[in-house]
Amino acid sequence: MKFSVRFNNDLPVKDYIVLAQAAERAGFDQFWVSDDLFLRSATVILAAVAQATQRIEIGTCILNPYTLHPAQMAMEAATLDELSGGRFNLGLSSGSGDFLKWLGIVQAKPRTAVIETVAVINGLLAGERAAINSDSLRWTDEAYLRFQPRLRVPIYLGAVSPRMLRAIGEIADGGLPLLFPPEHYAHVMPHIRAGAESAGRDINRIDIAACIWCSVSEDRAAAEDALREKIAYYGHAMSPTILDQLGLTRADFTEIEQAMMAENNLEKAKAQVTDAMLRIGVVGTAADLVPRLEALVEMGARHLSFGPPLGPDPLEAIEVIGRDVLPYFREAA
Repeated sequence: MKFSVRFNNDLPVKDYIVLAQAAERAGFDQFWVSDDLFLRSATVILAAVAQATQRIEIGTCILNPYTLHPAQMAMEAATLDELSGGRFNLGLSSGSGDFLKWLGIVQAKPRTAVIETVAVINGLLAGERAAINSDSLRWTDEAYLRFQPRLRVPIYLGAVSPRMLRAIGEIADGGLPLLFPPEHYAHVMPHIRAGAESAGRDINRIDIAACIWCSVSEDRAAAEDALREKIAYYGHAMSPTILDQLGLTRADFTEIEQAMMAENNLEKAKAQVTDAMLRIGVVGTAADLVPRLEALVEMGARHLSFGPPLGPDPLEAIEVIGRDVLPYFREAA
């Protein structure tokens, strides 16, 4: 079994150092930070974390080729890998269309953009010149890295749609499929497996992180409040594929989005998050977390990834999960 923890990029940089050190002590294998628009830079955060930890792997979840050029992404991946001593994992995908619209960016051929970006990065790290030439990217022989990086920085793909999930199986070292709710794993894996089979790859060699949201606390009301805040912020941007699993539609988030975006009223938005929406994640104590995770393991999950908000006190949540959840599943494995 492998275990990771994921955070949004909305905290002060110094907080991530404390959280990463706690995650390392608690026995987590990986520490991921998102790169959502207009929040703190994930790559800068991870540079600080790399220098404050020794063992735990670090990663971006996720970078996208619309706001960060693939050449720049390769440079940052290689540099962070060098700084961390080979502990860096590059998580990338096409990003959220709703957030990219803030910049006037339209996601043209998102799956193609992701596949080309993976090819670019793998080529550049292998020392190739003009690592790609396509309809959207025309590179000359001057397009190459001027320093020697590690030949393979593991690339993880974030995915929701069936076609992007297939791409995990086809070309990625690992996957970061969002499981909203956790039981969505049963619908995710057939697509990844089909992609691996079509590419002649062994799916057991692909690290697929079962990415869930959880909010852990002995105070259930406080745990629910923390999860409501994340749903209020991100719920409207979730794909129809995710919402279908919960029996919800985009229309259910109209008033929440209005309160958040037009009125800038977080408390009003949180008050409109329903119990059905809370099923997106797992809320409560460590004891509440275990049964939902057991179901994932029974489906074949071998990497459990715990994501935001984690709880009203993220540091406490890391310690509780490390003490009460990780040993349980390690012993069961």
